[in-house]
Amino acid sequence: MDDPGIFFSDNFGNEEEQNQDEINRLSTLKRFKEFIRQFYTGSGSYIYRDQLKRHYNLHQYWLEVDLADLASFDEALAEKLYKQPTEYLQLFEDAAKEIAAEVTRAQTDGDEDVRDIQVLLKSDANPSGVRDLKSGVVSKLVKIPGIVIAASTIKSKATRITVQCRSCRTFLPNITVHPGLEGYALPRKCTVDQAGRPKCPLDPYFIVPDKCRCVDYQILKLQEAPEAVPHGEMPRHLQLFCDRYLTEKVVPGNRVTIIGIYSIKKSSGTKKAQAKDHVAVGIRNPYLRVVGIQVETIGLGCNIGSPITPQEEEEFRRLAANPAVYEMIAKSVAPSIFGSLDIKKAISCLLFGGSRKRLPDGLTRRGDINLLLLGDPGTAKSQLLKFVERVSPIGVYTSGKGSSAAGLTASVIRDPSTRNFIMEGGAMVLADGGVVCIDEFDKMREDDRVAIHEAMEQQTISIAKAGITTTLNSRCSVLAAANSVFGRWDDTKGEENIDFMPTILSRFDMIFIVKDEHNEARDITMAKHVMGVHMNALQTMEERRSDELPLHVFKKYISFCRSRIGPRLSEAAAEKLKNRYVLMRSGTGEQERETGKRTTIPITVRQLEAVIRISESLAKMQLQPFATERHVDEALRLFQVSTLDAAMSGSLAGAEGFTSQEDQEMLNRVEKQLKRRFAIGSQVSEHSIVQDFTRQVS
Repeated sequence: MDDPGIFFSDNFGNEEEQNQDEINRLSTLKRFKEFIRQFYTGSGSYIYRDQLKRHYNLHQYWLEVDLADLASFDEALAEKLYKQPTEYLQLFEDAAKEIAAEVTRAQTDGDEDVRDIQVLLKSDANPSGVRDLKSGVVSKLVKIPGIVIAASTIKSKATRITVQCRSCRTFLPNITVHPGLEGYALPRKCTVDQAGRPKCPLDPYFIVPDKCRCVDYQILKLQEAPEAVPHGEMPRHLQLFCDRYLTEKVVPGNRVTIIGIYSIKKSSGTKKAQAKDHVAVGIRNPYLRVVGIQVETIGLGCNIGSPITPQEEEEFRRLAANPAVYEMIAKSVAPSIFGSLDIKKAISCLLFGGSRKRLPDGLTRRGDINLLLLGDPGTAKSQLLKFVERVSPIGVYTSGKGSSAAGLTASVIRDPSTRNFIMEGGAMVLADGGVVCIDEFDKMREDDRVAIHEAMEQQTISIAKAGITTTLNSRCSVLAAANSVFGRWDDTKGEENIDFMPTILSRFDMIFIVKDEHNEARDITMAKHVMGVHMNALQTMEERRSDELPLHVFKKYISFCRSRIGPRLSEAAAEKLKNRYVLMRSGTGEQERETGKRTTIPITVRQLEAVIRISESLAKMQLQPFATERHVDEALRLFQVSTLDAAMSGSLAGAEGFTSQEDQEMLNRVEKQLKRRFAIGSQVSEHSIVQDFTRQVS
């Protein structure tokens, strides 16, 4: 039901109108043919004619037309196509079919039928939102952005059907079915009168499947982009109808811009609902008949929004050549938050990411950096997460208590219309190529936290539920923030502050312990900074410091670097890193032997890979093809102040702050001797132990 024409009965004489319509139709068809045949670019190539011939020879029967080209050729024609797309798009396809017959006549012997050509449209016009689709744009061309969240299987729809009468066996061949989700109502009566035969009964026709012509179609579910949803509202959804070459173009999780005809269909409800809604006679449900798709997230971290102009590229290359670019980027991360420079540097590395590697045997090593902020309340952890969500090309923010395993990974639900099981991607699938920010990470249930193990290291999500066995991509970085077990970090408790399993901790490349320490000088500068932010909130936004990047430039620079370069380690840097890794392992091994227990935060090969990824991201910021020793030094320093410091945090467990270093060592030695001498659970008097030790000393 996407034809806005007036329906009339043709029992009365309106031949003139029909003739006029036919004349208009033929003249429009002629103009479309002229456009395909004659439109050429400034370089003198006939782009649409050549494209049609090239595609036809490759057995791809489609033609992509830019609406701007059509408007420059004939403004009135483009206006007609915009206002009455159902009618004129069909004419356009007929014209393309006739031109295809002309340009390929030399190759064919004339026996073959010319195949139908599908015309796809693209446009540079500004898109409108899902919420702007009102009744005024029904049956017109619209362009809307969004995220595909579900896709149906491929089904078939008849374009031409042949029906047969049950009684007199008469065929009605080649009945055209309207495109879209609108069906075809079979005739109620048989019109054939045969002498001497009784009249055919009511509803005598049935469809002959062998004589129908079908095309593929697929139903997609589009959700409006998260940044377009007003505060306090739920995101809206729209059903999309794709046919022929538009099927299988997108998968759930892709960000797309759709050009389509805003159409309406009858609401399909149950018998009870239809009986109840007897008043709803003229009410129809909207859907979008797609005539063009632009997928915007093919590469990892591709830019969402406007493409990068040559002037911007020049500016970015100048910025990358600046020796202080790393410091500038670190200062541009949440400039309203005071201090925490190392954390900001680590977040910069996370935003740029390392290089994803595909090995010869088909395995991949992830390039995305995961980061955990662990520590006291009031240290601006959540603010940093919110900033990262805004600046990342694709960012999804979620909180620990409000996230389940299915919501983070993927859920299998039953489709209400078909009653089949379908799969919908969760936050980590939708953020493919971006960053997932998980706040209150410690408040998540343990079994939900286990669900993201695979997504963090292998970067896939495997599902085997309800007869669906599949693997989804989730190539995203994880930035998590958590509090310690006691709310605040307790230095006397050491490792007991950390409530996470080593399995999840080893998957984080950097773990920062953020402590709220008492320091008068720091507190004064902090208070000054906070007062300044509150008093001059608007001015500070306008008067940005010269060494900070504006948010929109920062966002584009991240997209530019991620899409252009994938650095590798140089040989000298690799040698240096190998030696340092062996030292790190031996250091933690020594500490474990001294304290007699394993560290909560393990130093494994994953941590070596983490340092490699950090080095690559530092090289990526400067658009350099190789990570040098300088980058490795900075990566090791970041790793030292984050994970290694956190791993060593339990080394002085017990009475730190109350004892001197020598006393602490003495206590450790006594504890070791006691453990060696007495079995666990045995009872010995204190007096005999003291006597034993004094005898040893003397």
